[in-house]
This record gives sequence, C-alpha cells and structure tokens, in this order.
Amino acid sequence: MSGFLTTHVLDTARGLPAQGLQITLFRLEGASRLELARMHTNADGRTDSPILPKTEFGAGRYELVFAAGAYLRATGQAGGEPLFLDEIPIRFGINDAQSHYHVPLLLSPYGFSTYRGS
Repeated sequence: MSGFLTTHVLDTARGLPAQGLQITLFRLEGASRLELARMHTNADGRTDSPILPKTEFGAGRYELVFAAGAYLRATGQAGGEPLFLDEIPIRFGINDAQSHYHVPLLLSPYGFSTYRGS
C-alpha cells in the first residue's frame, strides 16, 4: 500500500467545519514550486478526495496554501483590511511514502494551528 495526503479545516471561532475554503498543494524542489492540486473544502471541512492521492504520493517537501482570507470574508469574519490572516502556507516534509499524512488547519480570524493528524 502506498501513502496519501489529506487535510481538513475547522473554523474554531464559529465551532464549525470551514466549508468552501480553497486549498492549493505545491511540491517544493529547490527554489521551484510546482502546483499539484487545487481543491475546496466540503460541508465537513474536508476535500472530497485526498489532496495528494496514492498514485501521485511520494517523499519530498510540500506546501499547502489555505485561502483563509477569502473564507473569512465570505463568512463575515474578516474585520478590517488588510486582514491579519490571508493566505496561510504550511510547509512540511514527507519522508515515508507508505504512510498516510494528514495536515489539518484550525482557523480563526486572528490565529491558526496545525499538526500531523491521523
């Protein structure tokens, strides 16, 4: 079995999954960023499929970019411009091509956190 990458976003200010938030995945190679996927979260705050499926999964350096600003504006949480949080990049490494990597985002208008989930 080969690995895969999933993510989800929880809106901790509202206590709800963050529906409709755009997520872009890049593979990092030296100074280059190669876009691999662009998806939106569903009603459960997750993508409908793995953001990096088994067929494309491999060891390396990656970056997930969460379009938090657009989501916060759409949900009326944006506050004044410029936003404190707009795009949130999370860079991480995958060193085990056989594992499931889950990189969630806990989001509020003025803070976020992430971790390697299961």
